Amino acid sequence: MSEGFFRRWRFMTGFGWRRADRRRLAYRFGKFTRGVGAAFSVLVFVASVAALAALIIYGGFDSGSVSRTVLRRILVGSQAVFLISIVFNLVFRFKESFRASHIIKRTADVAMLLTVIPLVWPSGPGPVDSVLHFLHSRYFIYTVLGLYSVAEICYGIMFLLARRTNPSLILSASFLFFIFIGSFILAMPRCTVGSVSYVDSLFMAASAVSMTGLTTIDLATEYTPLGWLVIAVLMQIGALGVLTFTSFFAIFFSGRSSIYNQLLIRDFIYSKSMSKLVPVLLYILVFTLTVEAIGALGVYFAVPDDMFASTRQRIFFAVFHSISGFCNGGFTTLRDGLQTPALFNSNGAIYIVMTVLILAGGIGFPNLVNFKEAMGEYLRRIKSRLTGRRIEARRRHIYDLNTKLVLVATVVLFIGGAVAFFVLEYDHALAGMPLGKKIVQSLFNSATPRTAGFGSMPLSSLSHAMFIIMMFLMWVGCSSQSMGGGIKVNTFMAVVFNLRSIVRGYSGVSAMGRNIALPSVRRANAVVALSILSVLVYSVVIMILQPELPFAGVLFECFSAVTTVGLSLGITPELSAASKLILASAMFLGRVGIISVLSGFISSHHDPSAHLPVDDIIIN
Repeated sequence: MSEGFFRRWRFMTGFGWRRADRRRLAYRFGKFTRGVGAAFSVLVFVASVAALAALIIYGGFDSGSVSRTVLRRILVGSQAVFLISIVFNLVFRFKESFRASHIIKRTADVAMLLTVIPLVWPSGPGPVDSVLHFLHSRYFIYTVLGLYSVAEICYGIMFLLARRTNPSLILSASFLFFIFIGSFILAMPRCTVGSVSYVDSLFMAASAVSMTGLTTIDLATEYTPLGWLVIAVLMQIGALGVLTFTSFFAIFFSGRSSIYNQLLIRDFIYSKSMSKLVPVLLYILVFTLTVEAIGALGVYFAVPDDMFASTRQRIFFAVFHSISGFCNGGFTTLRDGLQTPALFNSNGAIYIVMTVLILAGGIGFPNLVNFKEAMGEYLRRIKSRLTGRRIEARRRHIYDLNTKLVLVATVVLFIGGAVAFFVLEYDHALAGMPLGKKIVQSLFNSATPRTAGFGSMPLSSLSHAMFIIMMFLMWVGCSSQSMGGGIKVNTFMAVVFNLRSIVRGYSGVSAMGRNIALPSVRRANAVVALSILSVLVYSVVIMILQPELPFAGVLFECFSAVTTVGLSLGITPELSAASKLILASAMFLGRVGIISVLSGFISSHHDPSAHLPVDDIIIN
């Protein structure tokens, strides 16, 4: 036989191969499987988006409004892509698939494989079918498809983040994505009672994601309970931040993340250690859900017994308003809001619960993490005393400067606002009320202007002096990285201490035994300047578009949108389509931050200031 025959025989059987040949083949095969795996990753991401969109449309439209057959085909196709990808990974990536960090991913894969049972085991009478009835149900298959799609989308987003895209652009794009997705969902027939224009749906979605609370239509009468649920979900996503959701589910689902992802997430939640990233994310989510659950329980027992026809309506009301209160959303399912006589003439417990929720939502994630660390430090010291062990030296600064500034500013603004409301409105808006009710209303109306947007009485009933004080509270807002808006109390305190340093002639800006970093002071001054400038620009543009609107109403509306408060003098329904879109952009910029958007689009890697001469300008 020829030498070529033996060469082909050795190639097919591997007999007589040299070690280098085997390594070369293994390298090429590994490269091939990685390429196919990358292609499957893209297909799975596309299939996840398609499946999630099909499920949303399936639940949002009536059976006669859209073809169910097309939606089912999309779901079946996505299911097939998921299953083929899982089988490929099990066959060609067996060792990688069963790493300890991939346990959650494999559990999800097993759940997806269970959806094959209805295809290979048809339903019919018998004891086996009754046992597996749950696996045959449409709810199980659609639930698994939905959860698997969400997890894969989160993992895909984290993969895109690893491409080192500008974080400011990522943040802005993520909020825009959910605003547009929410607008399409809110426009679905099952979410609305009548016909709601897409501009109104877009405005409502922007208001919900930015947690503003401004509405161009009556939320109580124009949306169904499904629409209210969508708005509650949008508020929750906007409050916690898209990155918090996606990073937690992606890391939890895949068990790993790139170093760049971890650094980005750490900076977003202001965690000091990457090793505690998942515990910190879990702590934030658990704290949020716990407070909202307690708040819902408080609202449930605070509303009058005869206010709702059924317990189900009362539970939904309690949950929705707990989310809206903690997220500082300002949305309510009542036609007259919290001004409705049934609540206003009650014992006032609902206002106390909402005040606590608003303040809790305005604390901020970094401060929550600092509270957790401080509590751990106190518990360790108590344990050392009880066990008789040597107590370690106490940290001098157990609380961060950021936490101290936020606590001081929050207490001063809350108590000062309540005292001002009580004194200025004692014989005006509060006239004729019992003393206890006056105190409760003063506390509530001191908390709600700081971006919550709820109202217990018409703004027109307030004195001019209190109206200006409320605008100041709206402008300052809550803490950075919190549920609230405004320029943030951190920014306000940095400007105040900078003013003190300038008046006293200090070279640096000091506060509470620390020096505030110069970049923080510069950024605070920029935020203040941009907030004032943006309100003026938006007011001028809307006045040009609709000169018939009252000047005070337009100015207050733009002020409320930029600070994401949601209080209004009642001109929101009178806005034209163009004015609604402009005001929606104001709410978006107020939530994301104008500086973040500008730095994302106008970023420069070359800093010429280090090479230029220094000169003074005249500032009086």
